[in-house]
Amino acid sequence: MKYSNKETRLMRYLQEFGSITSMDAISELGDTRLAATVFLLRKKGIDIISTNETNVNRWGERVTYTRYILQEGNSNDKQTVA
Repeated sequence: MKYSNKETRLMRYLQEFGSITSMDAISELGDTRLAATVFLLRKKGIDIISTNETNVNRWGERVTYTRYILQEGNSNDKQTVA
């Protein structure tokens, strides 16, 4: 299957680290539209789950964000993406 550069970078990151947030994607991959990239990978059959996490920002306010996690069993995609 053909992957775009953004999709390839995200897949490699998920294979190495297991999960990613929007802030990780911006700082590590330069991807400002992580949810869109995840959507495209899901359409191609990659099993990525979403979990909501809550934390406190620098102003002491509670914030919620999404962490995307590559499900086990996608290891065979390493050959396709590598």
